[in-house]
Amino acid sequence: MSPTEYPIKGSCQCGNVQYELLEPPLMVAACHCKECQKLSTSAFSITAMVKTDSVQFHGEMKTWSRVADSGNTNGAKFCPTCGNRIYHFDPNEPDKLKLKPSNLSDTSIINPTVHVWVSEKQDWYQIPEGVKVFDKQP
Repeated sequence: MSPTEYPIKGSCQCGNVQYELLEPPLMVAACHCKECQKLSTSAFSITAMVKTDSVQFHGEMKTWSRVADSGNTNGAKFCPTCGNRIYHFDPNEPDKLKLKPSNLSDTSIINPTVHVWVSEKQDWYQIPEGVKVFDKQP
């Protein structure tokens, strides 16, 4: 398998929001919390932690936010036309983004090395061996 070449392009479903990931993520995580299950309409949501300056976005995005169990704000940027989530952010950590990498053109970087909120995991999903696991948020 050849190494991933950067930048990797990404876009929402309708193509109105496009972006380029310029370098590898700091980490890729799978979150099993009930909110991420709602977001993904699946067993978990995938997040690639990236440096803010490692992504270039193009197109209009809307913002939505909620307060997480930690008390921190969990903001989300999404396409106002098709509704695809592009990334999440914590306003108190402006140097990092939580990119939703399933909309990248090359998804080979999606290999979660950590699974969080497994206390809310769907019973039918088996977490692969050799990854870090946390009952809640580390």
